[in-house]
Amino acid sequence: MICDLCPRRCGALRTAHRGEGFCRMGELPVVARAALHHWEEPPISGTRGSGTVFFSGCSLGCVFCQNEEISHRDFGRAVTVERLEQICRGLVEQGAHNINFVTPTHYAHVVKRLLEEHPLPVPVVWNSGGYERVETLRSLEGKVDIYLPDLKYLDGAAAKRYSGAQDYPQAATAAIREMVRQTGPCVFDADGILKRGVIIRHLLLPGQVNAAKAVMDWVAGEFEPGTVMFSLMSQYTPWGRADEFPEIDRKLRGSEIRAAQQYMDALGLEGFVQDGESAKREFTPDFDLTGI
Repeated sequence: MICDLCPRRCGALRTAHRGEGFCRMGELPVVARAALHHWEEPPISGTRGSGTVFFSGCSLGCVFCQNEEISHRDFGRAVTVERLEQICRGLVEQGAHNINFVTPTHYAHVVKRLLEEHPLPVPVVWNSGGYERVETLRSLEGKVDIYLPDLKYLDGAAAKRYSGAQDYPQAATAAIREMVRQTGPCVFDADGILKRGVIIRHLLLPGQVNAAKAVMDWVAGEFEPGTVMFSLMSQYTPWGRADEFPEIDRKLRGSEIRAAQQYMDALGLEGFVQDGESAKREFTPDFDLTGI
């Protein structure tokens, strides 16, 4: 295939096992882990866990990525669409509330085919960095039930410095509008498990409280109350190449977390605030081919 799935639109050749684009991935999906995950937002993980499928490779280049082993160093195993369907069915049989595709952007063609040929009996979650092409998302309409995008930055200079994508703000905000258009307002079942809708995540970075406030202002101004949910994440831990960027080479201060939480409350954003205790490396899953 000649790939233009993400906003980079590399036009790169991707054969079964080799990719010449930014994500470095071939056409077949490479998976590093598939297991029940209990550390997503409560209406995603529920009581039984979210059936997470972690794809390798990424269309972003975040210097602080906690999943760098798979996003930057490409650990994982290539599988067929048929094997991927078996993996998903296995997670459903284990009781997963949903099937949660993590970092799926560069495998949109695979997810689309999977869901067309093998519809799943539980909601499908598209868990991404937010760096999406609207045209690619439209090809998934009616197949994805829940979108779980990041909104990392509204400042192009920061997006370029930390993720190598100066156009991230424009791409991500357009993508989130499209996601909300597809799903409509959040819908929950009787147990409070999300069945359909959008949860927007923002990872608070050291020294970036004002940037987080700008993100929250955008969400509050863009969507009517009750349309989306917002997840303020305080799990940042210096990782990957963060030591090359002194301003983010530290953990968050308690004052930064409190200031962001207070602003979220003042805006009346509905959603979740992550416990600061989650800012530990042991909360990152082991990428060891579990379930593959």
